[in-house]
Amino acid sequence: MMPAERLDAGPAGSVPRRRLIDRLPAVRGRLRAEAPLSAVTWFGVGGPAEVLFRPADEADLAAVLAALPDGVPVTVIGVGSNLLVRDGGVRGLVIRLGRAFAGTRVEGETLVAGAAVLDASLARVARDAGLGGLEFFSGIPGTLGGALRMNAGAYGREVSDVLVSARAVDRAGRIHDVPAAALGLSYRHSEAPADWIFTSATVRGRPDDPAEIGARMDAIREARQASQPVRGRTGGSTFANPPCCKAWELIDKVGCRGLRLGGAQVSERHCNFLLNTGTASAADIEALGELVRRRVRAASGVDLRWEIRIIGDPLPGADPAATAATEGEPS
Repeated sequence: MMPAERLDAGPAGSVPRRRLIDRLPAVRGRLRAEAPLSAVTWFGVGGPAEVLFRPADEADLAAVLAALPDGVPVTVIGVGSNLLVRDGGVRGLVIRLGRAFAGTRVEGETLVAGAAVLDASLARVARDAGLGGLEFFSGIPGTLGGALRMNAGAYGREVSDVLVSARAVDRAGRIHDVPAAALGLSYRHSEAPADWIFTSATVRGRPDDPAEIGARMDAIREARQASQPVRGRTGGSTFANPPCCKAWELIDKVGCRGLRLGGAQVSERHCNFLLNTGTASAADIEALGELVRRRVRAASGVDLRWEIRIIGDPLPGADPAATAATEGEPS
């Protein structure tokens, strides 16, 4: 059950304000106020969640959403692989799906997986079951839920090529089972309602020799290690490829490879990756990304679209876009 209600002290003479955690319904999972998020993102930066909720299972998630007070923002995060949390933190309820959403089962030529299953783990389960065509998941950082939301892809394939159906819970706690066609998947985009929280999905493979599947997965791993800063503190691919060309080519042409701003850097190895060199703030990383976008736009007219998801509020007075616009030539 929820802890006893507590009040935050406001300015002298004001009426105390109820904390969000005290306004939430009872849960079977876990709630934590002012939960640090920097430790759960690959960049290793960002402020806290006002309240972090780890549901016990899908029923717990649906019940809490159904009873959630109107006006409380809801944000869902996975393992933080393609996520930038701003330094001021995230208001409202932040939901992170855990072990209850990490199961897998093979049904003939399909694989049913929870939204918290790591994409690489899904690929390994498919390999062991002799299901080919899913090895591209081994090249996608993050979880299946995030891959569904953005129709993630790698090495010539994407989620829409293999998705059969998905299951989600909406802001009112209603559960939806939908075929893949209902999600409107296109390049790095889904038309699924913004308030849907994916809980599981079914993907289809094809019978194949596990050894051959494993060899293809090894090739993907070797290609990633050779071309991407996989050991760095990064958020994966930063910008979606525009229709005309590769994002990294546009970035390279304007001289941004290795560019630094504060503790953030454009990767020398693959310039569509941003790095936290160890001292970056979220504001540094976002401002560097905006600086790259500004230079590419000025040189080519192409407006790069962030593939990294940016959530939360900046610290008071911080404006990454303004920093990017006024920055001269970072060292």
